[in-house]
Amino acid sequence: MKTALALSLLFFTSSALAAVVGKDVSYKAGDTVMKGYLAYDDAAKGKRAGVLVVPEWWGANDYARKRARMLASEGYVALVVDMYGNGQIADNPQDAGALAGNVNKNPSLAYARFDAARLFLDKQSKVKKGETAALGYCFGGGVVLNMVRAGMPLKAAATYHGVLATDVSVKPGGIKTKLRIFHGEADPIVPPEQVEAFKTEMANAQADYMLVSYPGVMHTFTNREADSYAAQFGLPLKYDNAADKDSWTRTLEFLKVTLQ
Repeated sequence: MKTALALSLLFFTSSALAAVVGKDVSYKAGDTVMKGYLAYDDAAKGKRAGVLVVPEWWGANDYARKRARMLASEGYVALVVDMYGNGQIADNPQDAGALAGNVNKNPSLAYARFDAARLFLDKQSKVKKGETAALGYCFGGGVVLNMVRAGMPLKAAATYHGVLATDVSVKPGGIKTKLRIFHGEADPIVPPEQVEAFKTEMANAQADYMLVSYPGVMHTFTNREADSYAAQFGLPLKYDNAADKDSWTRTLEFLKVTLQ
């Protein structure tokens, strides 16, 4: 009897997990082929909101795909955004920095590549048109904020250990997207003066935002690979389980009240 029950539970669990589908997808930004990753719950009925996931500077790797699947399990259709083109992924800081730098120094390129992903997601049969949010991690957090500053039509956006600095000047009332910013107070890559400048910017723009700071928490606090990266490359990174869980819980609550 116990064996039969265990097998039934195993089958039920496997069936539930199997409902989340993840697949490689291609779309174009100009003449460049972009290779992203689409995740959704195949068992869910009807159209649902879409969420763009903009990865760390490593590119559209397994970590970003994991986040997309987590979003899919919550009922969203999630697309990991390829910001580099042709699905390029870096495995060292030199290559990652070069790829990210190329995007950061070319705002029109960044906008076109992000918008191509947004339009691709919006056209998916399971997605409610216009019900779109974006999540950005590290480099991706900076990308998402710049898209919001540029007026990208997003209902909600959240960033995690993302760069907050910008050269863009936003007019009062110029930010329409609701924002959640998750920041580690001990992050040397995003120092206190950058945080204060961001707060001033958001106040001047009359933005609807919340900045959540975690005392003693460092850069890349949501990624379990942070400690490995730190040891391998000598980077000031550290995973923090409590901050990771809290920021994710707050994100899901945020998406629930901003997306339909």
